[in-house]
Amino acid sequence: MTTNDTITTLISGFRNPSIDIRHKAVKELATYGECAIPPMITVLQKENDSDQRWYAAATLARIGEPAIIPILRSMNTHHEVGFRKYAAAALGEIGAPAVEPIIEAMASDDRELRGFLSLALCRIGKPAIIPLTQHLESSNEIIKSCAALTLWQMGENGIAGLVENVNNDRLKK
Repeated sequence: MTTNDTITTLISGFRNPSIDIRHKAVKELATYGECAIPPMITVLQKENDSDQRWYAAATLARIGEPAIIPILRSMNTHHEVGFRKYAAAALGEIGAPAVEPIIEAMASDDRELRGFLSLALCRIGKPAIIPLTQHLESSNEIIKSCAALTLWQMGENGIAGLVENVNNDRLKK
């Protein structure tokens, strides 16, 4: 059996009624690393079943850093809301390594994409606050605005970053 055949078989485990088998499929698929990324993205894009998408997103999150750029590229070209929702969830679960690439991707003219990227950063939480605060000084107005709005959406922790930035601006003057 080839690697692709094994990956396809494991993906079919997402449909198994046994939660243990579904969890085992996620865990095993993640061990295939970069080889499993394109098939997981395909599941996110083509499946309408939220469970299938959830398990694919969980697999991408477990793969981690190698999945960040492929997910972002796919989010840029695939506009279906359900896909973007689960892709953003995967990025959010990857955590701190995804922060800077997500912020860079916010330079997009696609408002909906920026919204999903903001949600991913909110899901990441505290590790995103300092990088977002640093981007409040960006020369790119879109990134600057997205950083401020994302910090605001983060609530108490993010607002503290906004206030600190305002106070630092006052001290500079």
